[in-house]
Amino acid sequence: MDPYEVGEELRRAQAEFHQLVGTASRGDLERLTNGTRWTNRQLLFHMVLGYGVVRTLLSLVRTLDRLGYSRGFAATLNAAHRPFHAINYLGPCLAARLLSPHAMTALLDTVIGSLQRRLTTETERSLASSMYVPTDWDPYFTPTMSVLDVYHFGTQHFDHHRRQLTIAAPHTQS
Repeated sequence: MDPYEVGEELRRAQAEFHQLVGTASRGDLERLTNGTRWTNRQLLFHMVLGYGVVRTLLSLVRTLDRLGYSRGFAATLNAAHRPFHAINYLGPCLAARLLSPHAMTALLDTVIGSLQRRLTTETERSLASSMYVPTDWDPYFTPTMSVLDVYHFGTQHFDHHRRQLTIAAPHTQS
C-alpha cells in the first residue's frame, strides 16, 4: 500500500457507506447481520467506529514509537481483551439507538475527512513510525503496525464488516 492507495480506499469506503445508508430501508437496518449478533444498523455504527479507532491509533503510534514503550502497552491491552470485546459489542448497540443513520454518515464524513487531511501531510518517515499493537483485539492487527498500516486497517475493518451486512446492494444500471 502507498498513501495514494490508502486515500482511494478511504474515498471508496465513504461512498459505499453513503450508498448503503441511502438505500437501506428501516427493515434492512433492523435485520440481523451475517456472522455477528448485531443488526445492520449496529454494525454500520461499528464500521464508523473503526475509522475512529484509526484516528486514535495514529496518535498512539507516534507517541509510543518515540517513547519506545509500545511492547508493554500492547501486552497490557491484550491482557484486557475480554472487557474490550464486551465494550466493543455493547457500544454499537447503544450508539445505534442514539444516532440516526444520517448522523452516522455525518460522523463518518467527519472522521474520514480528518484522516484524509492528515494523510496528505504525512512524510515517508512519519508513515514508517510503528508500534506493537494488541493482536487479540482485532484480526487485522499485526504484531507491529506502521502509521501507514494503521490508515489501511480502517478499510480492512470496513470491508470485513461490509461482507457481514445483510443490506442488499442496490442495482446499478449498465
